[in-house]
Amino acid sequence: MATAPDDARQGTPHQYRAMRDFVQSMDDTLPGKFEITREGIVHDMMSPVRQHELTVLRLRKRLEKVMPEELVAHTGEPDVEDAAEGVMRHPDVMVIAEADMEGEGAFDPRTLVAAVEIVSRSNPENDWVGKVRDYPLLGIPVYAIFDPRTATGAVFTDIHPTPAGPRYATRKDFVYGEEVTIAEWTVPTDGLPRYTDDGTAQGAY
Repeated sequence: MATAPDDARQGTPHQYRAMRDFVQSMDDTLPGKFEITREGIVHDMMSPVRQHELTVLRLRKRLEKVMPEELVAHTGEPDVEDAAEGVMRHPDVMVIAEADMEGEGAFDPRTLVAAVEIVSRSNPENDWVGKVRDYPLLGIPVYAIFDPRTATGAVFTDIHPTPAGPRYATRKDFVYGEEVTIAEWTVPTDGLPRYTDDGTAQGAY
């Protein structure tokens, strides 16, 4: 769910700071995840789901097994933020050099090698639409989506300018069970869980 005042789309620094202050005040008050886009505040109401968290864990381990030691597949805080663009996001997995994690505040999104998202049951449009728009705007060169609803996904690359702003030029779709290449590293997708109709059991592909 996204909410924003009518004039938030103008993206002035004052409006962005107000939204950021609101998000920070809500982080420990309401369940779910808050992010900021040019469209306003996105609140994903998802509670921790086993299939989602297990997918994050397995992808992190698989990526770190094949990446050079100086890179990590980070799954924690902080957010990535570009205040000038009025965007603050929090990828499920951030491929980033350990050295670029030093310092204070949010990560510079342009230091990310790749961002990985596992589609939320409650708000899939946020991953398939909003972040496909925002991540090239932030300069994140590779964006991989894993969708446990359908056991499919896609990798977006090759940022290029368009009249609507920077966009990914290349999309490579995959199904669970195939190998998928994220940036320079190829990982298997077998054994990744799927969401079930009732959300209570765990299956794997």
